[in-house]
Amino acid sequence: MNFALTEEQQMIVDTVRSFVETEIYPHENEVERAGMVPRELGLEIARKCRELGFFACNFPEEVGGAGLDHLTFTLVERELGRGSMGLTVFFGRPSGILMACNDEQRERYLLPAVRGDRFDALAMTEPDAGSDVRGMKCFARPDGGDWIVNGTKHFISHADIADFVIVFIATGEEETPRGPKKKITCFLVDRGTPGFEIREGYNSVSHRGYKNCILTFDDCRLPSAQILGEVHKGFELANDWLYATRLTVAATSVGRARRAFDYALSYAAERKQFGKPIGANQGVSFKLADMITEIDAADLLTLSAAWRLDQGLPSNREIASAKVFATEMLAHVTDEAIQIYGGMGLMDDLPLARFWRDARVERIWDGTSEIQRHIISRDLLRPLGA
Repeated sequence: MNFALTEEQQMIVDTVRSFVETEIYPHENEVERAGMVPRELGLEIARKCRELGFFACNFPEEVGGAGLDHLTFTLVERELGRGSMGLTVFFGRPSGILMACNDEQRERYLLPAVRGDRFDALAMTEPDAGSDVRGMKCFARPDGGDWIVNGTKHFISHADIADFVIVFIATGEEETPRGPKKKITCFLVDRGTPGFEIREGYNSVSHRGYKNCILTFDDCRLPSAQILGEVHKGFELANDWLYATRLTVAATSVGRARRAFDYALSYAAERKQFGKPIGANQGVSFKLADMITEIDAADLLTLSAAWRLDQGLPSNREIASAKVFATEMLAHVTDEAIQIYGGMGLMDDLPLARFWRDARVERIWDGTSEIQRHIISRDLLRPLGA
């Protein structure tokens, strides 16, 4: 077992961390205050990312990406996790699901997304269909060679900057042992398509500047050429994609936790009370010990799951374990960092309160902690017939 990074991986980590510190950190306070990222700033970040050769680094070289394996890309996401998501979203990582594009779709969607000419967003969640994806009500009925779509999606991340959206829509129904479930098809929908509207979503206390949007379909006509993959096979396509997104959430949680820990460690060494650094007291030093142990454990779980993906090994349970542990670790670490700072930790002069607020959503999106525990326990019990 070799836990050392290769020379190339270490160079990538150093480069991305430097990029985040020089291009992301300086703008974070303004994004937090304004709750938005100026379009010009976002495009400038994307341009500099392209110059570094990291735009679409999660895509194979044959389509213009950097061809990073899962482990190395997870290291990239870990470093990006240190920065504001409203800004790092422009460090282009198009949805890997676009690799399912057919030849004609590659020219209109995949290749422009990899080049950074078009931004994508992915839409699955609905007001009445969160964890129960196959309970969605947004429905498409066939009409000749087209599909007529009606319904609503919400909590759709960064759709405000998207040129097109990858949308999962019910296109039928089937009987299952647990009752009727929707058949789902994935569609590529361009901004400006008649009957399709992207509206501003809700104000969130987490990840300010990283917008969520509401999508509405009102007799929106989509040709069959807009189907990504096969009709009724969207659920399988989504499951393949969710591996990568859950791993990303775990990795970014580790990166953000390390940044919060660095603040707490420095403060514990510098802040003096009763004539000595507060870190000399076990009440603080033991917190630091627990924090770094949990961070390292989450890091190893996450990198191990990424390594398993690269080896072609079963990884569903391992990714779920990494996601649930890393996100819950982040909540604990940010809370303890604030406790070490005391009242100052909640002031806007420091980013700790932001880390604390941002951490809360990580246990919800891309599969709640409860869903991850369901995946883990099902993987353990099914082979035993339970």
